[in-house]
Parts: sequence; C-alpha cells; structure tokens
Amino acid sequence: MKYRNVISAIFIERPNRFIAICDIDGKMVKAHVRNTGRCRELLISGVKVYLEISDQKKRKTGYTLIAVEKGDKLVNIDSIAPNKVVLETLQNGKLKLPHLGKPDIIKPEKQYNDSKFDFYLESDNKNAFVEVKGVTLEEDGIALFPDAPTERGIKHLKELIKAAAEGYEAYIVFIVQMKGVSSFSPNVKTHPEFGKELNRAFESGVHILCLDTIIEANCIALGEPVPVVL
Repeated sequence: MKYRNVISAIFIERPNRFIAICDIDGKMVKAHVRNTGRCRELLISGVKVYLEISDQKKRKTGYTLIAVEKGDKLVNIDSIAPNKVVLETLQNGKLKLPHLGKPDIIKPEKQYNDSKFDFYLESDNKNAFVEVKGVTLEEDGIALFPDAPTERGIKHLKELIKAAAEGYEAYIVFIVQMKGVSSFSPNVKTHPEFGKELNRAFESGVHILCLDTIIEANCIALGEPVPVVL
C-alpha cells in the first residue's frame, strides 16, 4: 500500500481523537488522525511524524497523519492500512491462511449475524470469515492489542466462535504496524475480558494469526509471522 505526497512534520498535540496539531517548518496545521486508539506512547509532543497531503479540497483538514517515529522504529498508525494490506496479499496469494488455499472469492465487509467481518472467502469448497485488527502498541518488544477497551473486539470474537461452530473457517489476524517485535499477546492489563475471549476463541477453533509489516514513510507492506503468546 502506497501513500502519495508524504511530508515530515513535528507532532504538537492531539486536541481530540480525530485531530492532530503538527508543525511543518514553523507552520501549525491540522491533520486527520485515522486511528481512534489512544496512541499515548506514540503521539508525544515533539516526535517526528509523517503526513499525507490530501487532494480532496472539501476536507476540513489538509493532511492525514499516517506514521510516527518511536525511537528507531517507524510505526504506521493508519487504521485502514491493515485491511488494505491484507486484501492485497489475499488477492496475490501471498497471505497463506491455515486450512485454506488461495481464495477464489474475496468479499470485503461481509455481514454475519449481528457483525460485519472484514472479509468473506471461498476456497476449495471451504468458506471462511476473516477479521483484521491493526496493532500499534508495543512494550518491551511485545506487540499488544487492544490499547484501549474494545467491546467491538469482544463482539467480533464471539461471532467468530459462532462461525467456527457452524463449520466456517474463522480467522482473526493481527497486523503489527511496525517491525522489530518478538511476539504478540492480548493486552490483558488494559482489557482482561478481551484476553479471556481470545483464549476462548482459540479453544473453539478460531485461527489466531499475527504478522508484522515493513514500514516506510510512504508505504506499508506485509512482513513476517509473529509468534502469538496467549
């Protein structure tokens, strides 16, 4: 996934979850934050960030905040990037899901009961649902999700468990939006119920996958599998 017209800036503050105030060579600008997570360990006043210049004249903000430097790591915080990267790799067959071949049919945003999963797949007479979660929180080399309590995440896990019980292949795929993590775990300190439900999903036959990403200022690509520690 590539971005266009990317420039660097200095992050100043985040007055609300949708807006970041950034400094571009002394000029204060508003940038859209396409991530509703807290990102408190990332969006610290004075850090270097990367903005995509918008080509939509009717937008209230002329920029979108897409990445931030965290020490020697570059972290993508664009919440739509994980789905786009997964879609690209499903289409070109580079993302191998357990018990499923290259999909013959890929349908994004597929309704199932009271939830809408990111992807519905059909391959070799098998049907599958895939839910994708972007991960931007890292502590001591461990990628953690979520960075804030997520009732929506709990609901998705419960629906994936139902889908697995009905004979679908069910997957939750965590996309770590950075390189350099050693493992992934549920963030039980922030949301213990999510950790419990993720364990229940695993015991119920839901496939839990995690992959890192290759991040540059103007692009993001799927990387390598990351060990999942429940």
